[in-house]
Amino acid sequence: MGHANDALKRDRFQSRIDGRAVDLYVLDNQRGLSAAITNYGARLVALSAPDARGDPVDVVLGHPSLGATIADRSTYFGATVGRYANRIAGARFELGGRVYRLAVNDGLNSLHGGKTGFDARVWSANRTDAATVALHLHSADGEEGYPGALDVRVTYALSDDALQIDYEATATADTVVSLTNHAYFNLSGEGSSSIAEHVLSIDAEHTTPVDATLVPTGALAPVAGTPFDFRRPTRIADALDRSHLQLTFAGGIDHNFALRGGSTSAARHVATLASPQSGIVMHVLTTEPGLQVYTGNFLDGSIVGKSGRRYEHRGGLCLETQHFPDSPNQLQFPSTLLRPGEVFGSHTAYRFGIDRAQ
Repeated sequence: MGHANDALKRDRFQSRIDGRAVDLYVLDNQRGLSAAITNYGARLVALSAPDARGDPVDVVLGHPSLGATIADRSTYFGATVGRYANRIAGARFELGGRVYRLAVNDGLNSLHGGKTGFDARVWSANRTDAATVALHLHSADGEEGYPGALDVRVTYALSDDALQIDYEATATADTVVSLTNHAYFNLSGEGSSSIAEHVLSIDAEHTTPVDATLVPTGALAPVAGTPFDFRRPTRIADALDRSHLQLTFAGGIDHNFALRGGSTSAARHVATLASPQSGIVMHVLTTEPGLQVYTGNFLDGSIVGKSGRRYEHRGGLCLETQHFPDSPNQLQFPSTLLRPGEVFGSHTAYRFGIDRAQ
């Protein structure tokens, strides 16, 4: 398995689901990065980067087997989520004068594509070289209530110092699309201490505040003077320890940050996460206009991860590059409309380095 988590066993991810083969694909490079991807949910199962001592550290949470992955439909560890990442209010939206009703799986809302989103589908896989795997999925017209057939391609590739994720999609009818990866990061090592001591910075002046069901209200709220101000490097615990209604709604942070500059044609740096314990620093680059930050509020120690350690409260941090939640119902938000003949394209990279002061 190389460095992509020595505790991870490939045969535990090899199976057939509805006649389709599921496997684990391990990517390696010469700079100490390693990743493991399964075509069940096009998900990132492991990602190793060298710490300040040069030792490999698996920095993402995940299950030790395919069976455990399938059984867990609530955390979305490392999954590609779609057709629409995050929440759509009331599980409905209007497009072209027609109302589309979606699968309800989060109170009255639709979350991460519905009851059987892209995270619970077997994708076809094409291993192109030692550092790249491309995955493809066909989503039928009407699936989970969404209009138009959608063909999706997600490519994972290791560069010298980064895991790069590229998304492409085409549709046969007007539809809405927002794709992301739902990895939970712990730069001290999966199953280790809380991410509360990690230091985070985000290039965002505003968030999209939510109601009690965690759906955006439609407003843009300045981060200045709030627990959501990560414009300078901030210890996550210092933000979570503050009193704020938005933190109460989510049990912590589970909010979309409106990234400065909006959507871009080329990926730009939008966030940095650092672990004082391991010395690992991760830079997030993306073309997307939003970043969903989730502080592992519902992790409670009931899940045993790849290394046999329990994932305790705040044991991981999600940094999901995305379009805004509920955009189909919030016309002032960046559009997620995809028309026939157009190509949805998105690029995100997680770039790793070391804080030599550690």
